[in-house]
Amino acid sequence: MKKVFLVFVFLVLAVVSISLVFGRQPMDGYILEHEQDLAKDEPPPHNGVGRSTAYSFFTKAPGLKMTFRKRVLKKGATIGYHPQHDDEIYYVVSGTGIMRMNNDSFAVKSGDGILTRPGNSHSLRQTGNDDLVVIINYLAK
Repeated sequence: MKKVFLVFVFLVLAVVSISLVFGRQPMDGYILEHEQDLAKDEPPPHNGVGRSTAYSFFTKAPGLKMTFRKRVLKKGATIGYHPQHDDEIYYVVSGTGIMRMNNDSFAVKSGDGILTRPGNSHSLRQTGNDDLVVIINYLAK
């Protein structure tokens, strides 16, 4: 009976040790943020027109070298035409729009990714009946 108890205690300690080593995330190894906690109704950036909702993720993360933002452009809203100084990526989550890039304009829709390179200028305008939802990623300043 004593042998069975010792084996049981050993197995419990082994399971607990393995769980602590392999099953636990370090508290400072990640940051989880919920968009409903970040929503900020504001005019679109770069002197854009209309209304938008911005979700600026991880703004308080120490040492983070990139910006990750979700922007919802309401009906008729635009991100104003502006020069690009660093690489910036737009990913269209939903909706439709028109992107102006230098002297060209082209339609964008759900599933499109656009890389804007330094030395170029661009803007984005919501079109259609649904909000234009984009994820924007660039190096932090």
